[in-house]
Amino acid sequence: MEKFIKHTGLVVPLDRVNVDTDQIIPKQFLKRIERTGFGKFAFYDWRYLEDGVPNPDFILNYKKYIGSSILIAGPNFGSGSSREHAPWALSEYGFKVIISNSFADIFRNNCMQNGLITIELSNDKIDLLMGNAIKIDNYKLTVDLENQQIYDQFGFESIFDFDEFRKESILKGLDDIGITLRFEEDIKKYEINDTKIN
Repeated sequence: MEKFIKHTGLVVPLDRVNVDTDQIIPKQFLKRIERTGFGKFAFYDWRYLEDGVPNPDFILNYKKYIGSSILIAGPNFGSGSSREHAPWALSEYGFKVIISNSFADIFRNNCMQNGLITIELSNDKIDLLMGNAIKIDNYKLTVDLENQQIYDQFGFESIFDFDEFRKESILKGLDDIGITLRFEEDIKKYEINDTKIN
């Protein structure tokens, strides 16, 4: 997993509520056996018209938001099924940070397992950031995970809560497997001793 310490990125506002994982990555694209290749299908039913042409009315297709790496979303983002393909698709699309006032628990956990940062802020702060991203061209935010701060170049600044264990893991670029492998020598010793006993 890639380390995340601090990131400054272009912000795109997705002002929709209850965006579920089937909207993030539609079920017809879940047949792939690899963990890669999902980014091009993120928000597919919204990004493209029936003939496959990019939908000019969908925000991610607006020229000013091309290359965005921070997504501001409405409440209850990532609801629905527990598919891990959703954070895979979002990460591969280019997102590093998702900001909302609430996330589905399983989705949030899946994001953290894949180094995708989820930040919960109050409604008034979400409204402010959404408005800035709409009104201001090339609007960027900086997310400092180490100090749990988020800020822009116009005076906005906020701290955010983040699980301490997950924070330390992401700062070091360690998913659960990576954490386990740090104890590889101890595991080998245990297995050798267990074999001798049995």
